[in-house]
Amino acid sequence: MSNVEARPEELQCAAAAPAAGLEVLEPRDVPLGGPRAMTVRRTLPQRQRSLIGAWCFADHYGPDDVAATGGMDVPPHPHCGLQTVSWLFSGEIEHRDSLGSHALIRPGELNLMTGGLGIAHSEVATPQTTVLHGAQLWVALPERNRHAPKAFQHYAPEPTLIDGASVSVFLGSLAGTTSPVETFTPLLGAEIVLDAGARLELALDPAYEHGVLADTEELTLEGTTLPRGAMGYLPPGRATLTLTNDAPTPGRLLLLGGPPFEEEIVMWWNFVGRSHEDIVQARENWMAHSERFGEVQGYAGDITHLPAPVIPGVRIRPRRNPASRPSSNPAR
Repeated sequence: MSNVEARPEELQCAAAAPAAGLEVLEPRDVPLGGPRAMTVRRTLPQRQRSLIGAWCFADHYGPDDVAATGGMDVPPHPHCGLQTVSWLFSGEIEHRDSLGSHALIRPGELNLMTGGLGIAHSEVATPQTTVLHGAQLWVALPERNRHAPKAFQHYAPEPTLIDGASVSVFLGSLAGTTSPVETFTPLLGAEIVLDAGARLELALDPAYEHGVLADTEELTLEGTTLPRGAMGYLPPGRATLTLTNDAPTPGRLLLLGGPPFEEEIVMWWNFVGRSHEDIVQARENWMAHSERFGEVQGYAGDITHLPAPVIPGVRIRPRRNPASRPSSNPAR
């Protein structure tokens, strides 16, 4: 998915040691596109926290009636310095990229695209999609891999049933299940569906920090209620986490994690770099139709090369995670 804000902010982000205790990151609504555009709820990045592990961007959308919103139709656009992680709860999206990949994104199936040095792709809801609902996530690439070649991976995890819950691990390891998908830093990504009234305790890697993105109401993390669309953050040092669904219907969430990302990054539009100059160069390359990003074949829309916004005339002040310390209660 593209970040199609008309005036995207340039963010310089550094993952400092996180604060002890749980934080609730409230989402902000961001419209994608024109007057009938779908609106997403964005929890990363924000002033309170820029990254969770290497996860640097999190949009949560739907359920949207495609007849009312127009659904998703994002023309070919670029990415660099990151991996995109697409995960759907309902609907279907057609993916095309400049590597030549042509795939469908369906519920319960991971599509992971690597845009290191550069890649372009388009995303369009298929005609049979009536309700669109899911999440679009980005992972920042470390310095040693941020110019990695274009790549695309697809994986459909088999759900694991445990203590009144279904756990689908699409990245990393959890609940005795490991995803075969390759990443450049250690990561955790999983969908968890809790039965009505279920309580689930999961073992964690204490070296990781974690984020819990609530897709439904009445979910609690460590006894704290998470509003729908909010992200609950837990710092490193915890060996377990407890999730509860207090609703009379099944509850759903995404669990993300990874070791704190220690490198400073700059984000603007669809680019992740290390400096303002990196972003300027990426934009110039895209607007010049450089081979760096390539071309997407087969997109049927009117715009075949989404123009990049104008870069601000001044450098944006860096944003950092708050200086703090790991959890003092590793047993929790």
